[in-house]
Formats: sequence, C-alpha cells, structure tokens
Amino acid sequence: MKRNIIVALAVVLHWMLACFAAQGADAPQRPVVVLGDSLSAAYGLSPEEGWVTALKERLGAQGYVYPLINASVSGETSAGGLARLPHILEAHHPSVLIIELGANDGLRGLPIDALRQNLVQMIQTGKHSGARVLLVGITLPANYGGRYKSDFDAVFSAIAHQERVSLVRSLIDGIALDDRNFQADHLHPTAAMQPRMLDNVWQELKPMLMKRPPEHR
Repeated sequence: MKRNIIVALAVVLHWMLACFAAQGADAPQRPVVVLGDSLSAAYGLSPEEGWVTALKERLGAQGYVYPLINASVSGETSAGGLARLPHILEAHHPSVLIIELGANDGLRGLPIDALRQNLVQMIQTGKHSGARVLLVGITLPANYGGRYKSDFDAVFSAIAHQERVSLVRSLIDGIALDDRNFQADHLHPTAAMQPRMLDNVWQELKPMLMKRPPEHR
C-alpha cells in the first residue's frame, strides 16, 4: 500500500513538472526596454532608421525572443526618466532595462550631482523590479570644455562601478570626433551611424541575454 502511494505521488510530481515546463516554453519572454532620449528616439530620422529598431531586428536574427519596447522621448532628462520609470516597469516588467539618459542634463549644464542621483535611483529601481540593467554613457561635445565636461564624462563609469551594472562607455564611441557623422544640428548622429551605435550597445548587451532552450519533442 505504501509503495503504491509513493508511485502515485511520483507520477503526480512528474506531471506537474511537465506542465510547468510546457508553460515556461510557451510563456513570452519579458521584454528589453530602452529608456532614453532623442539619441534612442531616432530624432531627425524615421523610427525605422534608429539604432533601437535595428536592435529589434538583430535580436530576432540572432535567435533571441525578447520583445523590444522603446520608451525613449526626445528632450528627456534624467529627472524625467526617473519620473516615468515606475509606470514603465509596472507596464512592461522588463527582463533588461537599458538606461540611455544624461545627454540633455549635460547640454543644459544641469548639476552633475543631480544626474548621478537620478541615474543611481533608476538603476536601483530597475534592479529592485527584477530587471538586469545596462547603463549607456555619453560624452559631451568638445566645446563643453573644462571641469564640467571631464566630470560629466566620468560619471557613468563611476556609477556603473558603484552599482555593479554593465556599461556602454559611450553610445557615440567611434562617431564623436567626425562632424560628418552628425545631422545639421551637430548633436544627433545620421542614419548611417546608427549601426555603429547599435554595435556599441550590443557588445555589452549580448552577454546579458539568454536564448530560450529548444523545446523537447
């Protein structure tokens, strides 16, 4: 009698595990969310030309099943992103949160301490929600010389080290020194530069992604 009960329990347990595995295979992957400014909102371009749309295409081409949500807004500051973040997390429950903010803080000469606090709070809020966080840095144009530029350019790596998150050193790495890479405003990269921006992000993002294991047949 006791042996029959053990066998029955084993059968039930096996059935439950099989159901959970099937549900996991069918469940949609939690998305990658990009929280950024005009550099990620394809300012001056069609949305299809931006690096975020190219990221969506690359995810699919390389076998990743993450949906992609672009929550970027042109003109956004770190304070604006921080204010919007709770709603974004509640709405999308991201697996990976890419934070690309700070450029407008720098261009407006806003206090770097406030930028630091906003970015740290966004990172901590994202991690608390269960998301893996990728911080994307930016460098100011050369004409923003002196102490402010050096402090601004260094803040992203300092925060990434402090909060132990992955870092893209600069979204416009390899682009910034040639004015021909930018639109007429000298701030926003051209459509031709979007693949390079994607490559800058991809090298840090790819290790954070997981491919869904193949279904058993």
